[in-house]
Amino acid sequence: MVNSERCDVAVVGGGLVGTATAYELARLGADTVLIDEHDPGRATDAGAGILSPETNTALDGDRLGFALAAAEHYRSLVPRLTEEGATDTGYAPCGMLRVAVREGEDELFAADAAVATARFPGVVTEIAASEAAERFPPVAPVHRALLSPVAARVDGRAMNAALLHGAVARGVRRLDTRAERLVTSGGRALAVETAAGTVGCGAVVLAGGAWTARLAADLGVPVPVDPVKGQIVHLHLPGADSARWPILQPVLSYYLVAWPGGRVACGGTFEAGAGFDLRPTAAGVAELLRECLINAPGLAGATLREVRVGLRPVSADGDPLLGTLPGLVNVHLATGHGTEGLLLGPYSGLVVARLAIGEPPDPSLAPFSPGRFA
Repeated sequence: MVNSERCDVAVVGGGLVGTATAYELARLGADTVLIDEHDPGRATDAGAGILSPETNTALDGDRLGFALAAAEHYRSLVPRLTEEGATDTGYAPCGMLRVAVREGEDELFAADAAVATARFPGVVTEIAASEAAERFPPVAPVHRALLSPVAARVDGRAMNAALLHGAVARGVRRLDTRAERLVTSGGRALAVETAAGTVGCGAVVLAGGAWTARLAADLGVPVPVDPVKGQIVHLHLPGADSARWPILQPVLSYYLVAWPGGRVACGGTFEAGAGFDLRPTAAGVAELLRECLINAPGLAGATLREVRVGLRPVSADGDPLLGTLPGLVNVHLATGHGTEGLLLGPYSGLVVARLAIGEPPDPSLAPFSPGRFA
């Protein structure tokens, strides 16, 4: 056991959202403890890292505005982390190709293209099929292709390590253990009890991803966040100069994200109801590989290098939970990002960190208030 200690803010959860929150708290001058059990299967370690809200036609209204702000946040965060000594943030602008490959996809492509080009005229544009093939050589013959040159990719593991480096350099203390429960009184959290001791605190941020509901349940507060399993296959194409390949997003299939050195990730399955099952399955891998080779037959000779499995924290209505937990004035949630955790995570950490030190709530948080489920 460690001796009891105190801090301004205790952050529970060391995935991208929690680490980003701890980093921003330290930048704001708050004495911070980051409590992390290192749960296997967290979404940060498995996600593909697509940063392209401008082409995501499923986003609209407040969700789109928040996602665009999150993408813009990366453009200032990454240089700062590099200046602070991070050797690899895992972030790179790469562009996004949205393509129609199979018969019958043209109509859906046209609808998506109309929305994206109207939202971002002069930025998102349709390109010739021949240009799409030049940009992503393994791609199948395409009917139509849409290009966003401003899209980027991020390796969640590398970005999380960079944020942790910056956080520790600013004085954040790590406690690598399990958070057992919150000690509360009079509508406030007083401490976090862990397997290694007690951390007294002025405020708490729960950023436990798919595991957040467990700790909230100890408080008698339902947090409607469930794990949704995702499998992603990683391929290696020997000799491929893949560093500059764009993300490939077919309109009716799985994405392909290329990385330097011939690595290409294809994913991800969306397996609601699988609970905390972290097994890669024959059915999941077969489905991913089948779709991968329909959309990019040039990858047929690639080596199957790895299957990653992650548990996305998905809320009951699909939107994040960002803000103060009803009934506890100093406990704040930062979870429920679903498939958009790597895009929204660092920006969510910033706005929740400000809330945790007593700043007025950012207006952008209103649609994502945990109180909507109260």
